[in-house]
Amino acid sequence: MTWSLMIHGGAGRIVPDVLTSRQDSEARAALAAALDAGEAILREGGSAVDAVEAAVRVLEDAPSFNAGRGACFTQGGTNELDAAIMDGRDRRAGAVAGVTATRNPVALARAVMDQSPHVFLAGPGADAFSRGQGLEQALPEWFATPERRRQLEEMQARGADAFDIDMKYGTVGAVATDSHGHVAAATSTGGVTGKRWGRIGDSPLIGAGTYADDRAAAISCTGAGEYFIREGVAHEIAARLRFTNDTPQQAADTVLADVRAMGGTGGVIVAAPGGTTVWSMTTAGMYRGRAGSDGVRQVALYGEEG
Repeated sequence: MTWSLMIHGGAGRIVPDVLTSRQDSEARAALAAALDAGEAILREGGSAVDAVEAAVRVLEDAPSFNAGRGACFTQGGTNELDAAIMDGRDRRAGAVAGVTATRNPVALARAVMDQSPHVFLAGPGADAFSRGQGLEQALPEWFATPERRRQLEEMQARGADAFDIDMKYGTVGAVATDSHGHVAAATSTGGVTGKRWGRIGDSPLIGAGTYADDRAAAISCTGAGEYFIREGVAHEIAARLRFTNDTPQQAADTVLADVRAMGGTGGVIVAAPGGTTVWSMTTAGMYRGRAGSDGVRQVALYGEEG
């Protein structure tokens, strides 16, 4: 059986002199655990969509990343969570934005896909749907971490209009190809530190930060969301794979170059139906990992690692 899995925990200024040794080791351990969760499903012949949800749930529970527990704070000191999931078999998708109490937002996105007639729910309505589906809820204290609060306070000290420019931590995501040749993608995020006015980035937007199509590939993105939305990064990569002779690496690199030309940076992970997995980034680093039926297993943080 041929299967493959790739995950990310965000792209940005991820370099050895920014992360402490503890942050480095905790991030690597969380990435390895997420690979374990997705791999356990794929190794037994399970579906790509189940695998990406399982992997992202682990990353959401890890405070090393900006999703679920450990999500960044808004300007008002709250956590607003976004997530999406997409099944490449039939391009069904589910997404949520601005949710505040679901422990694992990716599970809520999955419920939207499987248990509702809609694709995208937001705010109080998404929170109500979550409770109605019996998904595990969490108090604000679960999502909040001292490190994220420190980041907000540090940013606010620079001025009321300060913005998160370091991009040290980020969004999480997973893409997979299962033994039946189907692909799936999932992405989850807390957005950016200091966001206001209900800001939503690319992560929950189907075609921008998340996309899966058996005719092309599964893609999950991380980076400067406003630029990824404008480029429609995830769908653009899939379109290049369908309509040009690009390899997955060429498609990812080309689209990220377009984003950079507009002024945005970030990274993507891609899983093609044949089992090929690639990553691409225009940042100093990206939390990432991969595993496959070929025995390859890798966890990396910095740009120079593989």
